[in-house]
Amino acid sequence: MLIPVDADIDLGGTMFAQETTTAEASQRLRKAPKIRAILAGGLVLGVGAAITLAAWNDSEFAQGTFTAGAFNLEGSTDGSDFGENPVTAPATLGFTANTANMAPGDVVTAPFAVRLDSTTTSDATVTVSTETSTGGLVGLTYALTQSTAFGCGQAVTATLVPAGQSLGTTPGSVTFALTQGAGTDPGAPVNLCFRITADQDLVQSQTGSTTWEFAAQSQ
Repeated sequence: MLIPVDADIDLGGTMFAQETTTAEASQRLRKAPKIRAILAGGLVLGVGAAITLAAWNDSEFAQGTFTAGAFNLEGSTDGSDFGENPVTAPATLGFTANTANMAPGDVVTAPFAVRLDSTTTSDATVTVSTETSTGGLVGLTYALTQSTAFGCGQAVTATLVPAGQSLGTTPGSVTFALTQGAGTDPGAPVNLCFRITADQDLVQSQTGSTTWEFAAQSQ
């Protein structure tokens, strides 16, 4: 069976009517939706590929752990036994003469040593100052020196407070250095000597005391 169509074909001046069979027309109609479906499917795949590529990502992470060091100063009045000496229980200096019966011209001495304990993990600068004084100290002066070994009879390596300083006072910026120990050892001690002198201004029967502070700051 032939299905006439409206289009005419002119071949050499002779007009022919274009005809097609029903089978051919049906076949063409069936192919058109498949082509559109394939194109549509291709578009869907294209969009899917773009989303997949956009989802690629990667991350890096970094972490730091921080531990504080330790710091502790200790003192000794005999050069061997070191311990804590807080302001509420200061170490008692062992003077070479009876400080309870001083007269003009007397000179008494007392050694002292400080160091950083074995747990300390940094060096220090120590500042010396007068913490407190009580009673009468008129006519008493002192000097503070640093020596090679423990004891006031050792060679002096530095003068921290010059002789003639009024007892109960400390000049500004009196400092010395301390080093931390190696491994589990404490730091090397700094050996000091206090020299107290009574002059002609000493007041009879007066009694007084003074407390020095050794304040260490880590470096």
